[in-house]
Amino acid sequence: MAARTLYIAAYDVRDAKRLRKALLVLKKYSTGGQKSVFECYLTEAERSQLLAEVDEVLDSAADRFLLTPVDGRREVKVLGCAVPPSDPPFYYIG
Repeated sequence: MAARTLYIAAYDVRDAKRLRKALLVLKKYSTGGQKSVFECYLTEAERSQLLAEVDEVLDSAADRFLLTPVDGRREVKVLGCAVPPSDPPFYYIG
């Protein structure tokens, strides 16, 4: 199995129709998140596919998208009732 890296994906979409489409794309790849910020464990192939799908949805002149890796060597700190991110043993897509 290919190695997965934890990424934080975030977007700011100005149009309601594109916002809904972006949400549906991110939900396919995320293990958790809230509103417009998501935790995603991705292989390189999944990362490329996510970026391609987001690029099809967003308007590059009006919308913003960020996908940044989280350094796996450092401990992830959570506050409140947050749950630390984890890479599940399998994903259900359907």
